[in-house]
Amino acid sequence: MANYFRITAYHPAGDFSAIFDSHGRFEEIWQFSSFLVYKNFRILEVSENFRDGDLPRVPEESDKIILRACAKGRPVIRDNMVEVSGKRYFCMEARKDR
Repeated sequence: MANYFRITAYHPAGDFSAIFDSHGRFEEIWQFSSFLVYKNFRILEVSENFRDGDLPRVPEESDKIILRACAKGRPVIRDNMVEVSGKRYFCMEARKDR
């Protein structure tokens, strides 16, 4: 799937976290990240290569940003697993800096 990106972000002012998908709206993943930063989110995980977990990919391309999960507080990020509101996915590379 071309240009399918998934980002996990935290909004400090609202104290909530979210998982967002984009399929076709942005050419590059940095454009998606930049859009969310502009909206006052802190980017915690950026993925082009991931295993879906409980969040299957949206099949058709769209100019929309899809909210996949949201919850009060920060997300759970352990090694390569990201979880928000009981929904999880797995990054292809484990992060050691969390």
